[in-house]
Amino acid sequence: MAQKAWAQEARWDVINEYPASSLPGEADAFFAETVKAKVQGKLTINPIPDAKSGLRTREQLNAVSDGRFAMANSFGGALGDEAPLFLLSSLPFITASTADAKALYDAAKPLYEALFAARGQKLLYISPWPPSGIWSAAPLKDLAALKALKIRTYDKTGTEVLAQVAASAGIVSFSDLNPKLDSGEINAVLSSGDGGAGRQLWKYTRNFSEILYAVPLSFASVSLDAWRTLDAATQAAVEAAAVETSAHQWQAMSGRVAVNYKRMRDNGVTIDEAPPKEVMNALRGAATQSVAQWKTTADPAAQQVLTDFLARPR
Repeated sequence: MAQKAWAQEARWDVINEYPASSLPGEADAFFAETVKAKVQGKLTINPIPDAKSGLRTREQLNAVSDGRFAMANSFGGALGDEAPLFLLSSLPFITASTADAKALYDAAKPLYEALFAARGQKLLYISPWPPSGIWSAAPLKDLAALKALKIRTYDKTGTEVLAQVAASAGIVSFSDLNPKLDSGEINAVLSSGDGGAGRQLWKYTRNFSEILYAVPLSFASVSLDAWRTLDAATQAAVEAAAVETSAHQWQAMSGRVAVNYKRMRDNGVTIDEAPPKEVMNALRGAATQSVAQWKTTADPAAQQVLTDFLARPR
């Protein structure tokens, strides 16, 4: 069985739906190299990016719980059906900067750890994404353009927000996007377009509106069955590598937007860094209702984290 393979081979596959050049993909590679340097051959981390595992993000959590894979790096928003807490980092217009995202994560970290533990997993490290914006085939120049969007979202909350103001909105796994963009079934995407993700989007959507929707997180976790096969010294080394990885990913956010924007412009993308006020007002109005709805489904501890975060001194 999988547990025996972990013990004998000391090899953990870490599955990820996103490209190796995205921030979460880079996190997996950094973690693998850091573990290699710390454990003296006792454990190998094998990143499997770009959905090459055959699984989409929404399937990854159960795949680790079931023992099919030792590790997964999963986008939080795609796990919203598992628990409302997974949607916290991608709630609309709550976090617009790295500092905001880190403060919210630090406050919620014990809740995240408990959430993974309840599923037989240990949270190891996280990776923030650059702020989400709207990629679109046509410029988002007014309300009419907003209402014409047939947009891909990445979580339940985003779908609720954009369904109020666009022609249609629906969750689509990133690895399933291209055929829908190619056919015209979708003409817009809610995403940062970081790394290799951007290379796919600019083939179809040559406009990007910087709406600063959210700074969402991806979470890397390991099966507790796999974790328990390690001796105490190796566990300590892996935990240290995980701490270094999270710190590295927060630091990697510095300047990432500028790098992404340069690549996007070099590949023909027009970036609107100040979308029309009427567009932003429509989006923020829809977002207010969706955040209120999230509060009715989240448990009291998660609600309190958000309340305290919003009340903090700015």
